[in-house]
Amino acid sequence: MSGSPGSPTVRVPPGYRIGRWEVREPLASGAFGSVYAARRRPAGKASDNDAAARTPADLPETAALKFLPTGTHTPRQLTHLRELAERETELLSRLSSPRLIRLYETLTVDDPGRPHLDGATVLVLEKAETSLSALLRRTPRPAAGPPLLAQVCAGLAQLHRAGWVHGDLKPANVLLMADGSARLADFNMAGELEGTHAYTPAFSTPDYTPPELLWAEIGERGRRIRPSADVWAFGVLAHLVLTGSFPLPGATPTARRDAAVAHARGTAELRLSPELPDTWREIVHACLARTHAARISTEALLRRVETVTDTASAEGRSRRLARLPSGRLPHVLPGRLARRTAVLAAGLATAAVAGLGYTVATWDFGSARGAAAGGAAADTGVVPYGAEHLRTDRGVPGAYRLLIVETAHDCDHPSVTPALIAAMLKVESDFDPDLADPGKDEYGIARWTPRVLRWWMNEDGTPGETVPSPPFPPAESIPAMGRYLCWIAPRLASDNTGDPRVLVAVAYRTSWDKVNKSGGVPAPYRAYAKQVAHYLDAYTPPDRAPSGRTTGP
Repeated sequence: MSGSPGSPTVRVPPGYRIGRWEVREPLASGAFGSVYAARRRPAGKASDNDAAARTPADLPETAALKFLPTGTHTPRQLTHLRELAERETELLSRLSSPRLIRLYETLTVDDPGRPHLDGATVLVLEKAETSLSALLRRTPRPAAGPPLLAQVCAGLAQLHRAGWVHGDLKPANVLLMADGSARLADFNMAGELEGTHAYTPAFSTPDYTPPELLWAEIGERGRRIRPSADVWAFGVLAHLVLTGSFPLPGATPTARRDAAVAHARGTAELRLSPELPDTWREIVHACLARTHAARISTEALLRRVETVTDTASAEGRSRRLARLPSGRLPHVLPGRLARRTAVLAAGLATAAVAGLGYTVATWDFGSARGAAAGGAAADTGVVPYGAEHLRTDRGVPGAYRLLIVETAHDCDHPSVTPALIAAMLKVESDFDPDLADPGKDEYGIARWTPRVLRWWMNEDGTPGETVPSPPFPPAESIPAMGRYLCWIAPRLASDNTGDPRVLVAVAYRTSWDKVNKSGGVPAPYRAYAKQVAHYLDAYTPPDRAPSGRTTGP
């Protein structure tokens, strides 16, 4: 989408109301839709037959509404627009990630009096501050470029792990939040992988399109695309952010397209800017290899980018945690571990736009707030993401699978596994995100005690400035659980009796010191340990079970 409102593709008058939202000024527009700022309407009386009367407490006051039209078009155009809307909605309802823009809900316009709006799909998205393209227009080669690129790369890796290809990565589709972090957005062109390929609409931005797709045939299902197409686009994006120029010569997109084709055919070499740092030069070269097969994989790319930018360093987080005075580290009460959150983020939001603004970004799971409201009940079927780490047939809600797997992978200790985190969530709350036990002062899917959560609520390992207040949604509770488990694990004595993974869970319930003093599971926690062991066995794929080790306490 365009970064400026321009002439909206979908004209929506200021003050127009849909659901609980009132349209304000236009934010951006593109070939397939328009985005408007919106304000949440005040809640009405409980008896009102109006969505605004049933506003969830955690919805923000402002949002961005992306209107995808269905009216005043030819049948062929209508089919195409419907497919785009369904593509975005499918992606957003099934995936979740901390690096993808947040979706609050999906609405459908019912307004026969306005044929150009009637039937339109509306995505309600968090409102960003700006976009990467707007930032680059104001400040070429921004100082924050490397960490922003690391976050973009992390978003691509999360997307690819879940079996999707973005298909249109460019600065306009990277949104920047109020806290300065980056989110991927605008998934009109995204495709779900079927083996090694996905099928996407025959449209993309030439400067970010790999050469093999510039001459690709277009079949009935669209254009075949691989994850390596996103890797190429990332290489172009990185060069632009770090040098202010494109990596291929030419004053126009057409000239640069021809240069890309010549590079792919071996008749021209890449001529990267001398302004590009040497460490990034290797990365960009690896992204812009002539053939898709020669390009760096997404996971290897992420490792290189994180190394170069020193982001997401597990060692750095561990060092910061180790510096906390031991006397200030609280004992763990039954089931806690979650970080404070503003609100859940709902799956991948495609709406994004260049100059659109969006605010707080966290995680979310499930379809348009379904998992946030209903936990496991919101799960509509088997979600295979992470099948190599978690059984898909044993009841781990699909809405939380990505978050569980990603949280475990943030810790490099072998005892902290996706199956362990899933087993603990099952025992602690039965995956109930709304659990509240005021008598024990425990809340949420991981049963956080607020005063304990304070110490694990921040990703950088620093304690919160104040004790957080519930509710504590899964988007924050589960990552905080992972951080605490990762701190516990190396503190357990190697000669303790029992499965080290189960001992980590027990230490989470009580403390690592009590486990060490007991030489294993303390008597009061044996029933808890047996429950965790049972679900640990149930959720661990057969080829992941530790050899020669029983999961019993």
